[in-house]
Amino acid sequence: MHVRTRKRALAEGVTAGTLFGTAAVLIRFLQNSDTFTIAFWRVIIASVVLALILAFVKKKLNLSFLKKNLKDLSLLSLFLGLHFIFFTSAVKDTTILNATVLVNTTPIFSMFVSSLVYKLKPSRYAVFGLILSFIGICVIAYAESQSSPQTAGTVGFYPNLKGDVEAVLAAVVESFYLNMGRKIRGQMNILSIMTPIYLLTAVVIGVIGVPVTGRLLSPPFAFETLLVLIGLGILPTAIAHTLYFSSLSHLKSYETAAMALLEPIGATILGIGIFKEIPEPVFALGAVFVLVGVAFILTRRGRETRENGRLNEK
Repeated sequence: MHVRTRKRALAEGVTAGTLFGTAAVLIRFLQNSDTFTIAFWRVIIASVVLALILAFVKKKLNLSFLKKNLKDLSLLSLFLGLHFIFFTSAVKDTTILNATVLVNTTPIFSMFVSSLVYKLKPSRYAVFGLILSFIGICVIAYAESQSSPQTAGTVGFYPNLKGDVEAVLAAVVESFYLNMGRKIRGQMNILSIMTPIYLLTAVVIGVIGVPVTGRLLSPPFAFETLLVLIGLGILPTAIAHTLYFSSLSHLKSYETAAMALLEPIGATILGIGIFKEIPEPVFALGAVFVLVGVAFILTRRGRETRENGRLNEK
């Protein structure tokens, strides 16, 4: 039996944040598919993957727990479904850069929700770390805007306001999802929690998507499209998002959200390796700000413990 520790939760969060960089790139390859089809099959594939893992490790779903917490799980799935819908639409309606940067305002919203709703006061180290990380994100955004050709008809950093608003809305609903999910996370094995959450999320997306699109969200038959969807369902969803949620066991919601600030770094590394897109040198400065900011957030407990010890001695 594995013992849950803060270090393990941090490792899960960092891995998730890095793998999130694959999401926007893979979604951009699916321009011929609509938002709801992408989001629906993304979570269906993720739930199938987790169900297969559950069967392989011979674990069963705790049906009594699911029945007892159905209301909370359904609400979590509603928030997650809206997040996937808004983010997928944002990637389609604005640049990958804008969608990636704006969706990573989640830690700010999460900190507000934690403070106002759950009365969890963030430390000054966490606040300072978030400020540093967002400075880094802005520097990375500047670096990308300098290295990427401007699309005709775009104006500055905001080529499409609709997509930018969708990315911010994705961040807002995710902040509620993380804060609420922290209460549920410690009550059950992560695979047994996320499998029904993904299935319920698929139901949410289907219920919203069918009336909006006017048709059933049928599976794609093109091999290339299916391959990309499988990648989207496995990498940033079944693996990354499951680890992301799992890290809530020993991290506050805004700490987990801060791990996603690594997403632009992961996306840039992928761009270098796959598309040979070399970022501007100033990108390195932004990456340093992000990493140092995340380090401040994650070392909060050790710093506060030492500080409290000195105060007690006095």
